[in-house]
Amino acid sequence: MRTVMLSVLPNEDGQTVGKMLTAHLSVSSRLLAELKRNGGIRLNGVSAAVNQKVRTGDEISVCLCEEAPSKHIVPEDIPLSVLYEDEDILAISKPKNMPVHPSLHHYGGTVGNAVCFRYRAEPFVFRPITRLDIDTTGIVLIAKNRLSAGILSDEMKNGKIHKTYYAVLSGTPREKTGRIDAPIERCGDSIIKRTVRPDGKSAQTDYAVIKPFADGTCVACIKPLTGRTHQIRVHMAYIGCPLLFDYMYGTEIPGETLYLHCGELAFVHPISKKNITLRDDWETAFSRFL
Repeated sequence: MRTVMLSVLPNEDGQTVGKMLTAHLSVSSRLLAELKRNGGIRLNGVSAAVNQKVRTGDEISVCLCEEAPSKHIVPEDIPLSVLYEDEDILAISKPKNMPVHPSLHHYGGTVGNAVCFRYRAEPFVFRPITRLDIDTTGIVLIAKNRLSAGILSDEMKNGKIHKTYYAVLSGTPREKTGRIDAPIERCGDSIIKRTVRPDGKSAQTDYAVIKPFADGTCVACIKPLTGRTHQIRVHMAYIGCPLLFDYMYGTEIPGETLYLHCGELAFVHPISKKNITLRDDWETAFSRFL
């Protein structure tokens, strides 16, 4: 169970409990109603109503607990490479060939299975904020409670969680740095494949070549400014430099998979409001290629 505390300042004297929670913690109306129903809001240690007024020096506490764990996710004792953890968030380095979510073809062996095992001592709901494809490695951010999940999900929707990727490209772009501004849309009747189309959704990607190789391949630092499906893969293929071994947008080589790594994540902590930047070394992730 996570308890978040708030102290009422002199300039907040006379405000309501609900207004305090909305202003300081961005508590949604839905979560506010649930906390009220479950007695999860306390004022100076006593159960409080959201319309109750506060006074300078009062202490408001919000108790966040789960009634039941995630459905259909079986805890599995799988090692996790933890990059950062506190009471509200967990960030791990996802290896290649490990899905984030259980699915029809990957019921076990996922990040979700591993995280649920880590917190098996009490009911835990798996709430990943960022997601990576099975072949993609790097940082995955997970919310450890409903309040943090709601705040970070809104930040994702508003483009306030910034990701930096690293990729091995099959060619070196003519311009060593640049911005690709090309709309992306579904490719034909495909469920997953995307393509650049004039009637697509707006998509922008910044890139910079950071390590060229004699065979014409290179490592590029890539920052998607929007969040379209397969945006990096589609945009790099669009400029003639698809990711090396990209079976969908480049050239498939049996037994090989693409090299794409989320190496940096920058965001504001959902509770403390501090700026956080997490990093995961791309050279370690690409060691087999290098």
